[in-house]
Amino acid sequence: MRIALQNVWFRYPGSSSFALRSIDLEVEEGEVVAIVGPNGSGKTTLLKVLATLYAPSVGRVLADGTDFWSLSEDERTSLRRRLVYVHEKPTLFRGTVLDNVMLGLRLRRVGDAEKRAMDVLEALGIAKLASRGRRELSAGQAQLVALARAIAVEPEVLLLDEPFAYLDEANRSRVAEVLTELNSERGVAIAIASHVYIENPVEVTKTVKLFDGAVAEVRGVGCG
Repeated sequence: MRIALQNVWFRYPGSSSFALRSIDLEVEEGEVVAIVGPNGSGKTTLLKVLATLYAPSVGRVLADGTDFWSLSEDERTSLRRRLVYVHEKPTLFRGTVLDNVMLGLRLRRVGDAEKRAMDVLEALGIAKLASRGRRELSAGQAQLVALARAIAVEPEVLLLDEPFAYLDEANRSRVAEVLTELNSERGVAIAIASHVYIENPVEVTKTVKLFDGAVAEVRGVGCG
């Protein structure tokens, strides 16, 4: 799946200024894109526009070449199920960790939801948390559960906001390994937003530097 932003500007309701300005960006199969910049530079907003959670104020969001916001609601829902956004401070729902990871699978009526969920929890090293409730988790554990929930539905595009923020070195390494496998073996496109250098990072193909809502620099394969 390929998501492309063309001359995207975004302004929050009631704001007099744009959070994103004149953004041109592509995220496609096989890519790992790092979106970096200081706090307030627009990284989270950019991810949410890429995830089709926010409609741009100006410009277009293309999903496999089709203008996403010109589609019917059913067509949008179908496309949205092919990509997943994970917030830095994710929301977990009532029930156990296993219930949370199975949520997207149940919505998609996947028959082996429990097995698939447990396989992902095992890969991330948190299978032992399966029976715990959300209030029993640390910030880092909650972040891993949200990532597991996202990976379980096998998205084509994975958009991660500060995924290493609350993780110790061992868990950062494990997550990097899992993401690398998803990208190299399944071709999952991954975009990672961060305001700090990440130790044990996934190897990126493109780095996008944001400043004050605009792209300040793009580096990587085929980029200048």
